[in-house]
Amino acid sequence: MPHEEAPPPLQRPRYGSIVDDERLSAEEMDERRRQNIAYEYLCHLEEAKRWMEVCLVEELPPTTELEEGLRNGVYLAKLAKFFAPKMVSEKKIYDVEQTRYKKSGLHFRHTDNTVQWLRAMESIGLPKIFYPETTDVYDRKNIPRMIYCIHALSLYLFKLGIAPQIQDLLGKVDFTEEEISNMRKELEKYGIQMPAFSKIGGILANELSVDEAALHAAVIAINEAIEKGVVEQTLVTLRNPNAVLTLVDDSLAQEYQKELWEAKKKKEEHAKLKNSCISEEERDVYEELLTQAEIQGHINQVNRLAAVDHINGVLREGDAAKTLLALRRPEAQLPEVYPCASVMYQNELFTLQKQSAMNYLAHEELSIAVEMLSAVALLNQALESSDLEPVQSQLRSPALGFNNLEEASVERYAHALLSIKQEASSRGQDNLTWNEIQNCIDMVNTQTQEENDRIVAVGYINEAVDEGNPLKTLDSLMLPTARIRDVHPDRAQHYQDVLYRAKSQKLRDEESVSKVLWLDEIQQAVDEANRDEDKARRWVTLIVDVNQCLEGKNPNDLLSVLKSSASNTQDIIPECADRYYEALAKAKERASKNVCTDGSWLKLNLPEKYDYYYNIDSKESSWVPPESWVPKESWIMEKEIEAIIEEVTLSYIREKMWSATEDMLLRFQATSSGPMLREEFEARKSFLHTQEENVVKIQACWRGYRQRKAYHSRKKTFLDNVHSVVKIQSWFRMAVARRNYLSRLQYFQDHKNEIVKIQSLLRASKARDDYKTLVGSENPPLTVIRKFVHLLDQSDLDFQEELEVARLREEVVTKIRANQQLEKDLNLMDIKIGLLVKNRITLEDVISHRKKLNKKKGEVEILMSPDNQGIKSLSKERRKTLETYQQLFYLLQTNPVYLAKLIFQMPQNKSTKFMDTVIFTLYNYASNQREEYLLLKLFKTSLEEEIKSKVDQVQDIVTGNPTVIKMVVSFNRGARGQNSLRQLLAPVVKEIIADQSLIINTSPVEVYKAWVNQLETQTGEASKLPYDVTTEQALTYPEVRNKLEASIENLRRVTNKVLNSIISSLDLLPYGLRYIAKVLKNSIHEKFPDATEDELLKIVGNLLYYRYMNPAIVAPDGFDIIDMTAGGQINPDQRRNLGSVAKVLQHAASNKLFEGENEHLSSMNNYLSETYQEFRKYFKEACNVPEPEEKFNMDKYTDLVTVSKPVIYISIEEIISTHSLLLEHQDAIAPEKNDSLNELLALLGEVPTVESFLGEGAVDPNDPNKATTLNQLSKTEISLYLTSKYDIGDGEAVDGRSLLIKTKKLIIDVIRNQPGSTLTEILETPATEQQELDHTKDMASRALMDSRAPDDTKHSQSVIGDAQLPLEQKKRRIQRNLRTLEQTGHVASKNKYQDVLNEIAKDIRNQRIHRKLRKAELAKLQQTLKALNEKAAFYEEQINYYDTYIKTCVDNLKRRNTRRSIKVDGKGEPKGVKRAKPVRYTAARLHDKGVLLGVDDLQTNQFKNVTFDIIATEDVGIFDVRSKFLGVEMEKVQLNIQDLLQMQYEGVAVMKMFDKVKVNVNLLIYLLNKKFYGK
Repeated sequence: MPHEEAPPPLQRPRYGSIVDDERLSAEEMDERRRQNIAYEYLCHLEEAKRWMEVCLVEELPPTTELEEGLRNGVYLAKLAKFFAPKMVSEKKIYDVEQTRYKKSGLHFRHTDNTVQWLRAMESIGLPKIFYPETTDVYDRKNIPRMIYCIHALSLYLFKLGIAPQIQDLLGKVDFTEEEISNMRKELEKYGIQMPAFSKIGGILANELSVDEAALHAAVIAINEAIEKGVVEQTLVTLRNPNAVLTLVDDSLAQEYQKELWEAKKKKEEHAKLKNSCISEEERDVYEELLTQAEIQGHINQVNRLAAVDHINGVLREGDAAKTLLALRRPEAQLPEVYPCASVMYQNELFTLQKQSAMNYLAHEELSIAVEMLSAVALLNQALESSDLEPVQSQLRSPALGFNNLEEASVERYAHALLSIKQEASSRGQDNLTWNEIQNCIDMVNTQTQEENDRIVAVGYINEAVDEGNPLKTLDSLMLPTARIRDVHPDRAQHYQDVLYRAKSQKLRDEESVSKVLWLDEIQQAVDEANRDEDKARRWVTLIVDVNQCLEGKNPNDLLSVLKSSASNTQDIIPECADRYYEALAKAKERASKNVCTDGSWLKLNLPEKYDYYYNIDSKESSWVPPESWVPKESWIMEKEIEAIIEEVTLSYIREKMWSATEDMLLRFQATSSGPMLREEFEARKSFLHTQEENVVKIQACWRGYRQRKAYHSRKKTFLDNVHSVVKIQSWFRMAVARRNYLSRLQYFQDHKNEIVKIQSLLRASKARDDYKTLVGSENPPLTVIRKFVHLLDQSDLDFQEELEVARLREEVVTKIRANQQLEKDLNLMDIKIGLLVKNRITLEDVISHRKKLNKKKGEVEILMSPDNQGIKSLSKERRKTLETYQQLFYLLQTNPVYLAKLIFQMPQNKSTKFMDTVIFTLYNYASNQREEYLLLKLFKTSLEEEIKSKVDQVQDIVTGNPTVIKMVVSFNRGARGQNSLRQLLAPVVKEIIADQSLIINTSPVEVYKAWVNQLETQTGEASKLPYDVTTEQALTYPEVRNKLEASIENLRRVTNKVLNSIISSLDLLPYGLRYIAKVLKNSIHEKFPDATEDELLKIVGNLLYYRYMNPAIVAPDGFDIIDMTAGGQINPDQRRNLGSVAKVLQHAASNKLFEGENEHLSSMNNYLSETYQEFRKYFKEACNVPEPEEKFNMDKYTDLVTVSKPVIYISIEEIISTHSLLLEHQDAIAPEKNDSLNELLALLGEVPTVESFLGEGAVDPNDPNKATTLNQLSKTEISLYLTSKYDIGDGEAVDGRSLLIKTKKLIIDVIRNQPGSTLTEILETPATEQQELDHTKDMASRALMDSRAPDDTKHSQSVIGDAQLPLEQKKRRIQRNLRTLEQTGHVASKNKYQDVLNEIAKDIRNQRIHRKLRKAELAKLQQTLKALNEKAAFYEEQINYYDTYIKTCVDNLKRRNTRRSIKVDGKGEPKGVKRAKPVRYTAARLHDKGVLLGVDDLQTNQFKNVTFDIIATEDVGIFDVRSKFLGVEMEKVQLNIQDLLQMQYEGVAVMKMFDKVKVNVNLLIYLLNKKFYGK
């Protein structure tokens, strides 16, 4: 949070002061001192922040975050650009927008910014005594030193006139106790000695002494430059440090020149008048020249005007932040502003600017406005605290300039402002404006005045009421200040009566505090009088209208009169209108009988207190009795009218209640008598319910009597007219039947769509029932099977999906191969570059490998391009050979024995390469279920063979490196299994890497050394503890043990997370890996039946955890568990954390406890035992998987019924290599002469070359690049559609299973076109001509579909031949086949061949499953291809990164004029470069240097007689070494520095030359680098 200068009432805590009567202990005094140091340092931070904000004209981070914000050096570099723009430009500032810093934190290049700042300070001459180190800033070793330097820089720049003076804020800003305590802890953490900020001026004074003569000379030079009028020269003189001018702005040079020139001219003219009477000796030179103070004053004036112009411009832009910074610039010389009110400054000043005539605010206007707005800002801050005292204090501030501010009302102002502030905050308004506050003050003043006036008015009203004068009472009520509502002048008397009565009652009330009427009581009395008047007039209207209606005998108007004038209109029921008239007419007649004299006045009494008089002739009314008034006695009055209406309504309701509808009952309920009548009704109803039996008997007797009477009457009528009744009935029945038919027909026509939907729903329901029968029934009937037999047809969508799956398989396989090759090349490039960086070797090999890499990248792109024709590019004469290869690879794929034997016949290095290329290619990297099934069969066969032949002990699997296990793990960590491993481990690994605070170090020696380093860093003194200690010695220190225990606790916690992730994700393990684990366990148990369950599970754990998961945990970046950018890497702490977790899990999986060297970790042994039990359950459950036949629904006949042929994508080079290997190991693989493999190899003959494989004409024999072309063509991938050489023919002897498949196809063709309840019935019933015709059409349609299908999805010739048979011939063939199958036991005629029907039903069900699996496979292939493309993109990025790195190395090398020669373009050394001179050493000299370790059969004292000449050859990195003994040349050997580097990389420390000279490899490399490469 930003810290602003606090308002005057707020005072910071006095950390360093002690009150007189307070006695503190030494610890308390020291605590206060440390707090005081922290507070002072925070003040210096705030000072530096504000000064830099003014210089940079941008807002910096809050004070408490400033140290962290300056570490990247961006703000420091911007500051350097401010005072040394020629040294630092914006382009040179790294990460100027800080996007890199915000995204991923500090980068080592951020130190460049700090270096530029230091160089800029050096360029302007700031003494180096103030400079911090780069690590003080970047590594946060001494941030106070940097702040100290900024303070010194500010003072120095102020003296140079480049920047404003830094403010002294000590004691003027407030920080919370928490912020001060946090800063104190930070300072104590790093143990930093606080610099003496107060001595900066003295140090600068000692470093830079001011020379008065230099100042005088500088001022004279300025005056001369002003006189010359050259702006640039004037600016240079103003910039002279000796002039001690501040705030000189280069952009205002022209204005400085103009202002200073005019001032100088005025001073000269004034001097002429003054000096006319003074001798030249008495004249002062500064009477005509401008002094330093005058120059500074004019500069300040120009700056002020420029700042005002800038402020006006910023106000027009409307950016509040920029406005705030402009107002805070010292050049503006404005009162202090507050950031919290930046929006208010912008809005208010912009409004003032628009209101001014020139649309411009002058400095005086700005100063007044800013002072007022700042006071408003402070008032808003006080309002936000909700404390009345600060608000009242701020309101009294004269800077606010409020009008009509009354001291007596200050508290009311504060309350009102707090309320308005809360409302504004709820609307999202941050601050109240000056106008809003002034309006609030005016509002409060108005309210106060109104309250005073109303008090006076209330007194007048009470006096008038006491006097009893209605007119005076009326006048007082109508006073504007009283604000009494609804006062009518014609009701003065009644107002007087009501008010007098109310006051009298208050006087009689003993509990009443006041004896006068208050304003609300007066208003209540006036409202009561008005209600009385309205009620009286309503009654008069009712009386007059009703009596006149009765006198005029207008019954039709009575109802409307009653509804318009009656007090309760709900009592008026329209159905009673006549009854109302009759009752009222009788009452009026009774009233008129005994009247002798009849007047014109009506007297009403309301409400039993006041009399109201009304004259029906003159319309006069009065609340006092009129003189000589005579009442109108012949009329009925209001109470009598209302009583009559109520009586009539009540009578009507009682009469109609039992027969009324629900609506009428609601109307009755709404009347005034409704509730009472409702109670009567419910009571009567309850009585009837209690007497229900008697009531029912009475009703039944009455209804029976009425019915019998009506029946006898009706029967007599029918008997008298029998003939007519019969005719009427017949006509009526006919009309009804016709009407019903037409109505039903019309209904069907109107709801045609709905009927169709109902029918479709019924059909769908029937179809669902049939499908449930097909799926769920053990023996589904033929009628059901016939309905779903069409599902076996292959649609265009099926063919399209098959083609898409095939296309994606090809892309996936090709992409996997390409990525594998790129990965190998990139790994080799990593090694090369690592050697280059470590040993500064020549770049030739690295550049050569890069060219090869780019060349291979291009070849991959060519192979991946759609122009690759594959099989189509082969010559016609080689098609027959290609078909034989297809049959060969089909045999290898489906018979795993051949490949299993071949793997173990080859050396391990060749078998590994063979597996990575040919075998995985042969199975398309298990891109579909069939190939995964076959690959698992190969793994199983190979593993069983290896265990049987090569494993002699149970532990051989663990201690050795079995080929099949390695192959299984490699496959499951490849493209197909990588996603499973990533899902299994990525979340928890990312969590471990992301935890920056996690440090796991279980090595006592390393923990001890880190502790010693920390002590030395904190104390600044060398530790007296020994540096080199053993594990036992390190553990003797309590600090080491505590740190080790903390690491072990963290290790246990993190390991639990990884373990839980593994245990809970069993389903994520690839099925193939779990199945091989099962095979491994069973095979070991079969060979070693005495092996315990624990031993078997440890072997399973070795496969599942140690070989599959453990490497991915240790190096997640190497197994694509986490995403890494090019050049990115895991830091050593993260790598150690992961390695520690992997080590614990490895021990737990193998049930190995920490002992011996790891004895210090023995506290985790119980944890290891518990974890092993978890792993044991996990490994046991992992082996619980079904067999592949059940998992994939595959068997040896699957290929016979599959629509598409299996296809693989293999290069010509791999075909030739496989052929060669098979011929080489033919005797071991297929020892039997009549083996199918031998027959196919005999057909193929010798191993072809690439040219002979492609055929003549494939390559131009005269092509000079023939070898390169053939090499590229050998990598061409072709598609092989695998087929068996031994397909089932029509006349061949076939087994029962294959005959059953053919018979099913024939039966399906027959039952499509011929219905029947059983198969026997269909076969015995002859087909009709129409059925034969339909069958012929179906077969033609199938042939057309088959012709459009791709080659790999066409039906075999035997199937096509059977399909062309007529229907009757198919039935005869079916009968013959069924008899054969019955003999073999596949079917039985007893159950009407239900077994065949069950097989067809199973095929229908499997067809649906196959389509679902195909869709799932399509989605999986797309997902795999996406992941492969992302990995390829990463490799591309890595290649580009390496290219950039190598190019940078080459460019750097070219700039260095060294003796090293690099053949970058492959054309030899550049001209003019001389070879290095030979170097000669004696053996004794080399022995002293440590290069030569010894010579066989030669004593050390004889080394002086042996010399070695080292000569650099023309080939870079190749050296000839010649040896001489006593001057006689003995032997010569050639050294390649690349070989030496490779040996160094592999850890070989000693090598032999001349078969007898032992040399140190590392020192020999150093010697060659130093003597021949200048390094």
